[in-house]
Order: sequence, then C-alpha cells, then structure tokens
Amino acid sequence: MPNGPAIIASNHLAFCDSVFIPLAVKPTVNFLAKSDYFTTPGFKGRAMAAFFRSVGQLPMDRSGGEKSRASLEAGLKVLRAGGVLGIYPEGTRSPDGRYYRPKIGVARLALESGAPVVPVGQLGTDLIQPAGTNRPRFRHNGKPITVRTIIGKPLEFAHLQDKANDHATLRAVTDQIAEAIRALSGQQYVPVPADKVKRLMAAHGWSAQTAVASLLTH
Repeated sequence: MPNGPAIIASNHLAFCDSVFIPLAVKPTVNFLAKSDYFTTPGFKGRAMAAFFRSVGQLPMDRSGGEKSRASLEAGLKVLRAGGVLGIYPEGTRSPDGRYYRPKIGVARLALESGAPVVPVGQLGTDLIQPAGTNRPRFRHNGKPITVRTIIGKPLEFAHLQDKANDHATLRAVTDQIAEAIRALSGQQYVPVPADKVKRLMAAHGWSAQTAVASLLTH
C-alpha cells in the first residue's frame, strides 16, 4: 500500500466485500457505499445503516447533480486528510458475477485528489452471500468457502489533475482502472452499467444475460 492517501478500487460481488477488504489492507478504509444502505426504513434498515457506519462506510448518492457531488466531496475529504478511501466503481453489486462498465466517479476522485488508485480483485464473496440473499453461508457444495482479496500495483494519475473536468479523460482513466481490477478478479467484462441491467431485471423479470442483450441492441 502507498504511504499517505490512496483509493482502493474493487469489484463488488457481495455485501461482505466491505468486511474482507479491510482485513487485507492495514490502514482503516472508508468506503463510499450507495445511500440506500443508510435510508432503508424499519428495524432492518436501522440495523443495516448501523453496520455500514461501523465498518467505515460513507453514503454515496448516485442520482447525479449536487447530491452526487456532495458524496464525492465526502470522499475527497477523507483523501485530503491522508486517509484511505474504498470505492466500487461499478456502483452496485454484480448481478451475475461478471464485471460491469464502471462509472467515472473513481477517476474524478483520483484526478481531483492526486491520490494513487490501488486495484483490488475480490474472489469468493459471492459464494458467501449470493445475489438476492443477505444471510451469509460458509460452505459451498459441502466444502469451506475460500475468499481471496488480491491487491494490485498502485496506478498513478496525478499528472492528469488538470484534466479533472474532461469527460474523455475521466472515461479513459476509469477504463484503465476497470481493466486492472478485472485482470485481478478474472471476471468477464460487460460493456453496460450494472444498475441499468438490474432495473431491467426488476421490471421484466429477466435474467442478467437477457437484460444485457437488450441494452446492447437498443
């Protein structure tokens, strides 16, 4: 890990990714997590919010505009204080174990802060918490589940700080980070955002494969 501020950028297979990554990274990691985790009503929602705060997660609003900017500012505050910030560039958990086209927020954080990006590949957490389930399990096909957290070499983008508002640069940096993550995780790349796939799955009862095919043909 680099000395000083750093951005941990990981694939996202399950809720428990945010438990296993800090076990592999010595400095305390503050994660940007979707704001839904903090606003779910009822006892279950309060318990979820308390858990995510206890493991250093910060709510991130992904709706765009000023709310998303405020979320990025919270992340930048961590980095400017010399902290380590964790982010899942895909913006949500993978619906089927593949790696989906990430959002440019990770690049914006890197370019505005000048902090290096450390790519991380998570393997096995989707077996502990498969998509659609919250209760963890620790055996698969009768065998203990092995989780691997693979930490890659830091990526430096400080030389691009003057292009923090250039969308083409942000997209190129994001894609470079995504490829570094995917190389560690071994996942197949899907060139559409996971949140759009999930919306189609929920609206039509489609599989992830069908939703991806629909997005790629329209």
